[in-house]
Amino acid sequence: MRLSIIQSTKYWLSEHPSIVNFRWSPTESWGSTWSFLFSAITIYIISAAILHLVLSLILRTNRRVPLGPIPAIHSLAVAMASVVTFVGTLLSTAAEIRDTRWFWRRTKTTTAFQWLLCFPLGTRPSGRVFFWSYIFYLSRFLHLLRTFLTVIEHRKLTFFTLFNQSILLFMSFLWLEFSQSFQVLAILLTTLLYSVVYGYRFWTAIGLPSACFPFVVSCQVVLLGCNLVCHFGVLSLHILKGGCNGIGAWGFNSMLNAVILLLFLKFYLKMYSNKRKGDSLSELKGSSRHLHSGLEKRDSKGS
Repeated sequence: MRLSIIQSTKYWLSEHPSIVNFRWSPTESWGSTWSFLFSAITIYIISAAILHLVLSLILRTNRRVPLGPIPAIHSLAVAMASVVTFVGTLLSTAAEIRDTRWFWRRTKTTTAFQWLLCFPLGTRPSGRVFFWSYIFYLSRFLHLLRTFLTVIEHRKLTFFTLFNQSILLFMSFLWLEFSQSFQVLAILLTTLLYSVVYGYRFWTAIGLPSACFPFVVSCQVVLLGCNLVCHFGVLSLHILKGGCNGIGAWGFNSMLNAVILLLFLKFYLKMYSNKRKGDSLSELKGSSRHLHSGLEKRDSKGS
């Protein structure tokens, strides 16, 4: 029974003809044109800004709009989609390495890890791993919904949110369009993190206790740090092995990842600084109350 489930999972996530024969093409893949990408990003930014403006005009500043179970359902859906994408990418990567290892003899790729970081020159966006890269690209539209839920429920909209979501959608498009190196490892790391982060958000959304530290932000900083380290590995292989496919798109993504990491670190340090100030203020108030109580006791004894 267990063997049958494993074989069935492998078939549906890595051996199905739709996965094996996938090809990224404007005529065969929905959302695969530059016009669609820029239109989607523009509509997303304008819609979120208009929604925030309208709610700010018709509702009081401290008024919250309850959404019931919708945020929890969204978090659960993203977590489940991330788990499926992670497992599918992992199984497809193993199958792709098994089937194409013979081709590596014609290139300077010698290990599976090098292939994960550096696609050989001439790699085309077709096959198993690019199918899951396409699924990851489509899942970015599911992530965009969180912005609208946050605006409706908390009336919060920041430049960083719009920038981060738009850039992540743009980068996942570039992965497919230019068969960019490192994308398989990036998808595995990202979907693993999303599985944990959105699982945690679902956990807290249904009323279960939250962590005593900024769990989500900390996970995102760790992910960006890992990506930055891996980018140095791609650069080293590109120089030493004679070139990696899609290096132009990789360079652009590297700059965007660096910007996002700096913004995250700035936000994290600001939040940590505010927390320390809040703790210091609480200690000061506690000391003042203790001193005031002691003076009152001494005055009562003196009288």
